[in-house]
Amino acid sequence: MAAYLNRTLSMVTGNGSTISYDTSSLAETRGLHNTANDVSPLQIFVRAKKKINDIFGEIEEYVVETTRFIDSDQPGELDIIDKYEKEAFSSYVHKVAGIREVLARDHMKVAFFGRTSNGKSSVINAMLREKVLPSGIGHTTNCFCQVEGVDGHEAYLVKEGSEEKLNVVSVQQLANALSQEKLNESSLIRIFWPRERCSLLRDDVVFMDSPGVDVSPNLDDWIDNHCLNADVFVLVLNAESTMTIAEKSFFHEVSQRLSKPNIFILNNRWDASANEPEFQESVKAQHTERCIDFLTKELKVSLPKEADERVFFVSARETLQARLKEAQGQPAHLGAIADGFQNRYFEFQDFERKFEECISKSAVKTKFEQHSRGGKQIAKDMISMLDNIYDRAACLRTQKLEHKRMLIERINNTGQQLTQVTHEMKSKIHSMVEEVEQKVAKALNEEIWRLGVLVDEFPLPFHTDPVVLNIYKREMNAHVEQGLGANLRARLSTAMAMNMETAQREMTEKIHSLLPGEVLNQKITPFAVRQQPFEMFYTLNCQNLCADFQEDLEFRFTWGIGAILQRIGNRMKDKKGNEKTLMITRQSSQSSLPPVLSPMSDQPDGPNSLVPYGGGNITPEQLSVISNMMVATMGSHGTVGGIIVSGLLMKAIGWRVLIGIGVVYGCVYLYERLSYTNSAKKRRFKSQYVKHATKKLKLIVDLTSANCSHQVQQELTSTFARLCRTVDAASSEMNEDLRAVESLLNQLEANQKQMKLLRNKANYITNELEIFENNYIKSN
Repeated sequence: MAAYLNRTLSMVTGNGSTISYDTSSLAETRGLHNTANDVSPLQIFVRAKKKINDIFGEIEEYVVETTRFIDSDQPGELDIIDKYEKEAFSSYVHKVAGIREVLARDHMKVAFFGRTSNGKSSVINAMLREKVLPSGIGHTTNCFCQVEGVDGHEAYLVKEGSEEKLNVVSVQQLANALSQEKLNESSLIRIFWPRERCSLLRDDVVFMDSPGVDVSPNLDDWIDNHCLNADVFVLVLNAESTMTIAEKSFFHEVSQRLSKPNIFILNNRWDASANEPEFQESVKAQHTERCIDFLTKELKVSLPKEADERVFFVSARETLQARLKEAQGQPAHLGAIADGFQNRYFEFQDFERKFEECISKSAVKTKFEQHSRGGKQIAKDMISMLDNIYDRAACLRTQKLEHKRMLIERINNTGQQLTQVTHEMKSKIHSMVEEVEQKVAKALNEEIWRLGVLVDEFPLPFHTDPVVLNIYKREMNAHVEQGLGANLRARLSTAMAMNMETAQREMTEKIHSLLPGEVLNQKITPFAVRQQPFEMFYTLNCQNLCADFQEDLEFRFTWGIGAILQRIGNRMKDKKGNEKTLMITRQSSQSSLPPVLSPMSDQPDGPNSLVPYGGGNITPEQLSVISNMMVATMGSHGTVGGIIVSGLLMKAIGWRVLIGIGVVYGCVYLYERLSYTNSAKKRRFKSQYVKHATKKLKLIVDLTSANCSHQVQQELTSTFARLCRTVDAASSEMNEDLRAVESLLNQLEANQKQMKLLRNKANYITNELEIFENNYIKSN
C-alpha cells in the first residue's frame, strides 16, 4: 500500500492521451491509513460519548446511593424528609437510567435527502466503501434505510416493528422500489453492518437514506419520525440539473422544525461536466451561488463563508468504484469514469473530512450538551435538597442536644431531691411513729383504768356452774377485747386517719414536685396511693392473756379474823416499808448533823417501856406477838386459832366487851352470809376478773403501742416506697429517653456526615461535567 501511495497514477483517456496524478496526498485521507482513526474528528465524539457515559455512570451510582440513604431514614424518629423529597430522589434514579439508556443509543446521525435518482444511496455506499444500499437508474430506494454499526462479523437487517433478524441481502428487495415486496415510504429498515468493515461505523456514525422528496407529500411525517435526531443533513443534488422546489420545500420544513440544522450540499454526478469542459467552471459557479443563496438567504442556517465550505461537486458512483478497486488491491484510478477524477476524488474526501468535523461538533453539542446540563441540574437539585435536609437535621440536632441537656439536668435534680425528700420523710415517719406509740399507750392505759366499766357492761347472765362459767369467761374475754378495740378506734382512728392522710398528702406533693408534668399525668394522681383510708388494728388477744384467770367464789367474811389480820399485815408491811425508806432518808440527811434529843428522851428506856399505841396499854412487844399470831393464823379457820385470838383479846379488853363484840360480829357475819347471792358472786367474779385483766393488760401496753406504731411505720413506709417507685419508674423512663435521644443524636450526626459526603460527590460530579463541557462543547 505504501508503494501504491508513492507511485504515479496514470489514466488513459478516450483520445489516447495519458493523464498523470500524484496520489501521495491520498495517504492523508481517512480510508487509506489505519492510524488515521486516531486523529479523526469523529474520535472527539467517541471520546466525549465514553466520557459522558462514565460521568453518568457515576451519577447513577450517586443517585442510587443517595436514594438508598434517603429511603433508609426513619421518618417516625427523624421526620426530616418528607415524601415529596423521597419521590423526587426516586424520580432521579429513573431519570438518570433513562439518560444512560439514551446515551447508549446516541450516535452521530447523518440523513441524506434529495430527488429520486440523485445518487443518495451511491453517496452512502461510497462512504461505507461497500455497496450496501440498493442503487441504480430511476426510483430505487422505496423507504428509509438506516445503516448503523454492530459488533461481530455478521450483517443483518430488521424491519420496523419487528425483532426478526433478516439476511442483509434482503435489503435489495425490501428497500428497492422495483421489488415486488414494497414498503411504505415512511417505514424504516435498520441495517446492522459490522463495524470492523467501516471506520465511520466504528466511530458511531449512522447513515439514513431516504426515498426521493418528490415521491411523497408526507414530508412532515418524515421529519417527525426520522429527522429530529439527525446531526447533519446532506442534500444530494443532480449536477446536471438545478435545485427543485420539492428539495427546497423539504429543507424549509426542516429549518422550521430544527434550529439551524447542519446542511451539506453535494452536487453529484459532476463527472458529467467532463463532457463539456468549456462550461465546467461557469456551471460550477452557478450551482455554487445558488446553493450558497439557498443556505444563507432562504434557510438562513449558515453564513456565506461557512456555506461556501459546505457545497461540493462529486461523483459518488465514481468514488465507490475507485474504493471498491482499492479494496481489491487495485489502483483507485481504475474506477474513474471521466477526466478530472483526482479533483472529484479529492472533493469527495474533502467533503468527508468537513462532514466528519461538522457532525462530530454538532453531535457532541446536540447530543451531550443537553445531557450535561441535565446532569448538572440533577446534581444542583440534589445539593439543594440535601442542604435543606441537612439544615433540618442540624435544627433537629440542636433541639435534641437541648433536650438531652434538660434530661440530664432533670435526672440529676430528681436524684438529689429524692435523697433530700427521703431524709425528710424518714424523720417525719420516725416522729409519727413515736407520737402514735405514745398516744396508743396513753389511750390503752386509760381504757385499762376504765376496764371495770367495760366489764360491768357485759350482759350475759352469770352462773357458778363450771361449764357455764367457762363459757362466761370466754365471752367475757371476747367482750373485753372487742370493747377495748372499739374504744381505742373511737379515740384514735379519726385523728390517726387524718394524720396519715396529711402525711400521705405531703409525701404525694413532694413526689409530685420531683416528676415532670407529662409523667405526673400518666403515672400518679393525687391520693391514688391508697384506695381506702388507713385503719389501725389493735391486737389485744384477751383469750390468751386471761387464760390463767382462776376465780375464787367461796364466801369470805369481810370482817373475818383472817381478813382483818391480812389487812393489818398488809398495812404494817406498807408502814415498815415507808419507815425504812424514811429512815434511810433521815440517815442520809442527818449523817452530817449533830445528834438532837427527841421529845421521847424523857421516857425511860428499856425493853419493858410502855409506848402508848392507839390509846391502849399494849406494849409494842405484845402487839408484835399478837400480830405474828394473827399472821400465822391468817389462812386458818380452825378452832385453835380462834381460841388463841379470843384469849388474847379477853386478856386485853375483858370478857364483857368481848361478848358484845362477838354478838355484833355474829350479826354482821350472818348478814353478809345471807346476802352472798349469785349477784354478789357475779360482782366478786367481775372484780377479780378486772383485777386480773388489768394486771395482764398492763403487761402488753408497750407491746400493743409498739405494734400500732409499727403498723403506722409500715403504712407510711410502703406508701413512700410506692411513690419512690413511681419516681424510679419516671427516672428509668427519662434514662430511656436519654438513651433514645443519644442514639438519635448519633444517627443525626452520622446522617449529617453522609449528607456532607453526598454533597461533595455532587460537587465533584458538577465539576466533572464542567470539565466535560469545557473540553468537548465549549472548545468546539
